[in-house]
Amino acid sequence: MATADSEPMAPAPPRRRLAVNTAFFSFATGLSRVVGLVREVVAANYFGVTGAMSAFTIAFQFPNLIRALFADAALQGAFVPVFTELLEKDKRKEAFRLASSLILIITLVLGSLTLIFFLAAPVVMPLFAPGLSEPLQELTTNLARLMFPIVLLLALSGVTVGMLNSFEHFAVPALAPVAWNLVIISCLVFLRPAFADGNEIYAYAVGVLAGTVVQLLLPLPWLRGRGGRFTFTLEWNEHVKQVLLLMLPVTIALGLINFSLLINSFFGTLVSDEAPAAIDRAFRIYMLPQGLFSVAIATILFPTLSRFATRGDFKRLRETMANGLRQICLLLIPSAVILAVLADPITRLVYQRGAFDTEATDLVSTALFWWSFSLPFQGISLLFSRSFFSLQRPWATTALAGGNLVVNIAISFAFYKPFGVAGVVIGTVVATIAMALAQGWILRGMLGGIDGAATASAGLRILAASAGLGVVAYAGWRGLDELLGASFPAQLASVGGGIFAGGLVYAFAVYAMRVREAEQIWSLLTSRMRRNRDV
Repeated sequence: MATADSEPMAPAPPRRRLAVNTAFFSFATGLSRVVGLVREVVAANYFGVTGAMSAFTIAFQFPNLIRALFADAALQGAFVPVFTELLEKDKRKEAFRLASSLILIITLVLGSLTLIFFLAAPVVMPLFAPGLSEPLQELTTNLARLMFPIVLLLALSGVTVGMLNSFEHFAVPALAPVAWNLVIISCLVFLRPAFADGNEIYAYAVGVLAGTVVQLLLPLPWLRGRGGRFTFTLEWNEHVKQVLLLMLPVTIALGLINFSLLINSFFGTLVSDEAPAAIDRAFRIYMLPQGLFSVAIATILFPTLSRFATRGDFKRLRETMANGLRQICLLLIPSAVILAVLADPITRLVYQRGAFDTEATDLVSTALFWWSFSLPFQGISLLFSRSFFSLQRPWATTALAGGNLVVNIAISFAFYKPFGVAGVVIGTVVATIAMALAQGWILRGMLGGIDGAATASAGLRILAASAGLGVVAYAGWRGLDELLGASFPAQLASVGGGIFAGGLVYAFAVYAMRVREAEQIWSLLTSRMRRNRDV
């Protein structure tokens, strides 16, 4: 690749290239989610849903909230459109100077914030765990101190990953979390015995910190030869100011959205010591299809949407967004149905061993059932948010995120006493649905439509096909479960068999009902198989 600052940019990728990128990113992200689920299985085996695991959950969620405010997701939402705009205008050296300046600002600001938090943690952390005992609150504080440096590390990673995504390089950033999970699993297995009895949970926190260092370092070599270089100078220019100004509403929006997880844990501590860990365990399963599909689609489309927004090509932006929206529905609606009808057997298959008993399965499967209702809406909201960010108009979704948080708190407060874990999760579910619908309404006005008729038509056919999937999946699991018994291989066969049977019914149904996005996926698969056969 030439290094001249005036190197022309390639045109926006065609639909097939987007589909291939999405397919690979889905595979890579899916691999990461699977390894992440293995991490959760290992942790559940050692710690179950005990008070120590709830302390870790809250301690991990707090730096994750700060990360959402200042680090990778918020930073990318503001940085990628500006960086992409500079690339689109053939100003590659300026783009790299922007990245260098941001890295220095991030290091100074978040490095200072880390030091401040280390001193303030004994006051801050008990506020988020009011129902935990004093020893568990102290454990929460110590774990949060140990893991808080990931905020700085993930912010730096957000810049590098945003750059690679702007260059349409998605492979290594998608695979880096696999290494993150493998480092944590290694620490859980090999480092945990080195801690004194009762302190083994610290191995989990050490693994998170070490894995984040690895995740930051892995993508760096792929930035070489991109037509620019990093410098150690701080340029307070219009582009840096533009990113920071865009980052303010993005930060508030994503921070408010991510604050909902802390709200869940806050109210969870008022239900029981085990509830925060149970809600988080269910959330980890819920995030598997989310990462496989909606995160992949939104990440791949984000630079393309930003290019169309820069060119003022709102027609193609609207078409690309709507197509991505229907792809998310095609994949997440059936996933939600599977999680709802098979919540108990899936939880038992994934977690129930070691310290994770039948009571824990009951708590987690209840949370998973209710989480499933928000799955498609969470994916839709993610793509809508990226659309707002690509238009550099994030304030609308920021205001909606504030409303989302108010709804979440109000419903969780009203429901946690009578309904326990279910009531806490329902608050987040209702708020997520409301958020997605409101975002779509506002974008409809901004873009002159969002292909609502075509999306509604596809959605109805997808719902009909998903209903058939749910019936067949449950019946298939039930029959195999009664036939094969309760051993792990038997559970794997019965759950897998039910999902496979339901999936076949769903695939044939959406194809027979001519859901265009299903035909796109089928066309992509068959064309690649033909090319492989011809090689």
